[in-house]
Amino acid sequence: MVSGSGVCAKRIVVDARHHMLGRLSSIIAKELLNGQKVVVVRCEEICMSGGLVRQKMKYLRFLRKRMNTKPSHGPIHFRAPAKILWRTIRGMIPHKTKRGEAALARLKTYEGVPPPYDRTKRMVIPDALKVLRLQPGHKYCLLGELSKEVGWNYHDTIRDMPLINALPLLLILLIHPIHMNT
Repeated sequence: MVSGSGVCAKRIVVDARHHMLGRLSSIIAKELLNGQKVVVVRCEEICMSGGLVRQKMKYLRFLRKRMNTKPSHGPIHFRAPAKILWRTIRGMIPHKTKRGEAALARLKTYEGVPPPYDRTKRMVIPDALKVLRLQPGHKYCLLGELSKEVGWNYHDTIRDMPLINALPLLLILLIHPIHMNT
């Protein structure tokens, strides 16, 4: 993704659909540390190896971890897929240094495809694709499904977002129908 010069001019938009969580995170973390600006869209469609029940049990164990004296100081447990990806990437970056802090500032993660990025070209990372990395027949689950199970409330809203975004275009077509010359 990054040229050899180390100077990165433009922002890369990555479509995270059907990418493996850990592999995608490690590649993005490396790019961020190299100075690249990265935007990740459709985080709810990221895959995790292992079935939904197994992943849910792992995440519920993680949710029980907290600080004894003041839990609000303890680990923050995100439920949204974009924030789970953000935290996974943060774990691969030295985020307590100036360099790591600057790298994390270059990262943006979103559920769905928000308007500024719906018209831009989105990239795929072949080294992180499920079809190339996970053997056929192995169980996997989507990050959006896991998030829905552990308390994320916007699964249905994000799922219906493409229809909501297409509504103004449909209204224009109803008001001004296109006449075909036959």
